[in-house]
Amino acid sequence: MTTPPKPTHARYWVIVFAVALAVITYIDRVCISQAASGIRHDLGLTPVQMGYAFGAFAWAYALFEIPGGWLGDWMGPRRVLLRVVLWWSFFTAATGWVRGWVSLVATRFLFGAGEAGCFPNLTKAFTTWLPQRERVRAQGIMWMSARWGGAFTPLIVEWAIRRMTWRHAFEAFGVLGVLWAASFYPWFRDNPRDHKGVNAEELAVLEGAEKLAAGDGRVPWKKLVRSRTAWMLWAQYFCLSYSWYFYITWLPTYLKEYRHLDAGYAAQLAVFPLLFGGLGCAIGGFLSPLLARWTGSVAVARRWMAYVGFGGAGLMLLVHTGIRSPLWAMVVMGLAGFANDLVMPGAWGACMDVGGRYAGTLAGSMNMMGNLGSGIAPIVFGYVIQTTKSCLPNFYIMAAIYLLGALCWRFIDPVTPLEET
Repeated sequence: MTTPPKPTHARYWVIVFAVALAVITYIDRVCISQAASGIRHDLGLTPVQMGYAFGAFAWAYALFEIPGGWLGDWMGPRRVLLRVVLWWSFFTAATGWVRGWVSLVATRFLFGAGEAGCFPNLTKAFTTWLPQRERVRAQGIMWMSARWGGAFTPLIVEWAIRRMTWRHAFEAFGVLGVLWAASFYPWFRDNPRDHKGVNAEELAVLEGAEKLAAGDGRVPWKKLVRSRTAWMLWAQYFCLSYSWYFYITWLPTYLKEYRHLDAGYAAQLAVFPLLFGGLGCAIGGFLSPLLARWTGSVAVARRWMAYVGFGGAGLMLLVHTGIRSPLWAMVVMGLAGFANDLVMPGAWGACMDVGGRYAGTLAGSMNMMGNLGSGIAPIVFGYVIQTTKSCLPNFYIMAAIYLLGALCWRFIDPVTPLEET
């Protein structure tokens, strides 16, 4: 008796490429936080000026999210990812060439413009290469990897700066994206039907998903703008990103200047929020399908994961402020990062299910709003620090914004496709 052929597993390589790129994006964006003290010293910057430099990345990231996602829906993620990865890798290296505040802000803005296309196009690739049951789990794995890439970046940057200065460290990090692009572009195809490594049985597994690969630039903007779910997805991601952005901008400064730690120990403790956040992404991605089976509803499962995530993050930030030990304070802040990232897989899963063939555009618009929060946050942090000579008020603000994010999920339908509304 002939054994029927089994499905190939080419689709899992898409996850591998996504994981690798997610790690690179976070290395490239987080490295500036660890280098901030040296940059401020060498360029003579105030806390507010450094806040604007941090924010420049996020503002560009926000402005170019929708164009980046739309291009993926129209052209396909293969060509878009090649272009944006090479673009931001150049400006990662160029950060090491800046000579003043203006050139630093401009370089970080252009760097952010490139990175803006990353996650919407990876989400588009997941939508066309993965069956629905595997998408949220893949998002969880990808975001876990992104967070862990960022988590260990302080240690890597601290090591690199001691050996080659912060300027040469940025040049070295810029090479990583070039190597990724050289591997990804020859292998990937926008439609799995066009890939030689995908057999008929795997195409059967992807039935329905691969049909979403057809390029379509005619986004139903009216439906998008009139959708309560879209607006609430945007708002909750603004809240999530605002508070989270402290971890990749001002955290090393907080540990060195307000917890009075040396650079090496501060780099070690700065690992916790993103390290624990990565666990939150992975556990959220694996728990969500289990909770959906238990409750009988994907929508209910995603809402409850969001309630627990937002509520837990705000609570842990408040608890951390009362702990005198730097180590235990950062462990608790790490738990805030863990709770924060329980929300991530469900939010991006909602973009795939609600967006459908326009998943890139919806994901881009959600990430745009998140990065508006990220653009405002470091500037606010800088003004608060300069005005009050303390970081403490920032944590109260962050906890309140987390609460608003939880409220948004009361009004989100995270499963009904936009085209059916």
